[in-house]
Amino acid sequence: MTYHSTRGHAPVLPFDDVLLAGLARDGGLYLPRQWPRFSAAELATMAELPYAELAVRVMHPYLDGTIAEDDFAALVADAYGGFDHRAVAPLTQLAANDWLLELFHGPTLAFKDYALQLLGRLFDHVLTARGQRVTIVGATSGDTGSAAIEACRDREAVDIIILHPHGRTSEVQRRQMTTVAAANVHNIAIEGTFDDCQDLVKAMFGDHAFRDRLRLSAVNSINWARILGQTVYYMAAGLALGAPSREVAFAVPTGNFGNVYAALAARRMGLPVAQLVVGSNANDILTRFFESGEMSTGTVVPTLSPSMDIQISSNFERYLFDIFDGDCAEVTSRMGSLRQSGRFAIDSGRMSEVRALFDGFRLDDDSTREAIRRVHQESGVLLDPHSAIGVAAGRARRRSAAVPMVALATAHAAKFPDAVEAATGVRPALPARLADLFTRPERYDVLPNDLEAVKAYVRRAAKETS
Repeated sequence: MTYHSTRGHAPVLPFDDVLLAGLARDGGLYLPRQWPRFSAAELATMAELPYAELAVRVMHPYLDGTIAEDDFAALVADAYGGFDHRAVAPLTQLAANDWLLELFHGPTLAFKDYALQLLGRLFDHVLTARGQRVTIVGATSGDTGSAAIEACRDREAVDIIILHPHGRTSEVQRRQMTTVAAANVHNIAIEGTFDDCQDLVKAMFGDHAFRDRLRLSAVNSINWARILGQTVYYMAAGLALGAPSREVAFAVPTGNFGNVYAALAARRMGLPVAQLVVGSNANDILTRFFESGEMSTGTVVPTLSPSMDIQISSNFERYLFDIFDGDCAEVTSRMGSLRQSGRFAIDSGRMSEVRALFDGFRLDDDSTREAIRRVHQESGVLLDPHSAIGVAAGRARRRSAAVPMVALATAHAAKFPDAVEAATGVRPALPARLADLFTRPERYDVLPNDLEAVKAYVRRAAKETS
């Protein structure tokens, strides 16, 4: 199993090199050159497997030749052994054929844990075998940072530096990053938006001399291993609801498109996914694309769902590669247009294929509060703002009442207590293990949206030597 770049000018690499590289050297994103596909009979045999065993069955074909299956199984078992729910990613029924996939049972209470707890262990395994060390640099709109830090804290072969937009995350999200007292963890609050943070990270990876000297690696969803780790919970949910003999639909609150691309990957592996609904907040670049066929950026608007306050969906490039049947020149051209003019368009013929699977739906903050209130009134379930957008989007755009609609609950309600309390009158409590979060001392530095200032910080944090 080898991987190629969406832009066609980077070396073809095996899984372990893709893991450490993150972003391809030509600025593209890595994808497998072949997609493993499970037959209906093979999927049926997976239906009763515990989550960790299913994860090994789903993911190990992508690691072919780089990590032995027994070693990988041990890493997976360790990654999910500490999750709060025995099912790891349990399903809760909200109504007839209306389901919630709970992805907040990991250590930082967000769906990012499902990939990043494994990713940290994969980094350790590969780097230890090679006798190497890396500097992980990532950008977060809220949840990736804390999940990555939790996965990489105190690891001998890793320094981790996370950029977040200053004042644009919830207090719980920020504190989960900035209260980790580990010498290898560093936090930067950038005076700007998440898109600014993401651009700074990409620029550092684009400076090949800087990248090579500090051995930069990525934990954002530009890293293929992130997407791979997220495919498993789609498989688990689909199989639990009757796949492969029954189709299933998913509603995904998303800004960066990585989570929903994992659903596409599961579909390519054989899961019968009938529909994918993308839920957006006021930063609705993805919903506008599915409606119009035009990807056009705007100004980021702060909302109740800050993890989706994004106008450049970096993972969409992987789907663009699919839309253009692997034509790297078309992908490069469209991404260049987006960077230069803030827009690109897809022709109506290709968009008809896109719309055969995808729908989009947007909610403003008032509608998000109403969705939180309604679900709590109907079922007693407390949803965070992102998860509420997913549920509302699935209900608004579902095509068939006969197909189970699974909305992804991407974060615990207690990560956004003010919004939840305002909508329901109930203030969700943090789990006992995080009860002292608001009294822990914080450590982070505020920097301007300036590449050279950030690079200087990274050099110091990584203890660069001449």
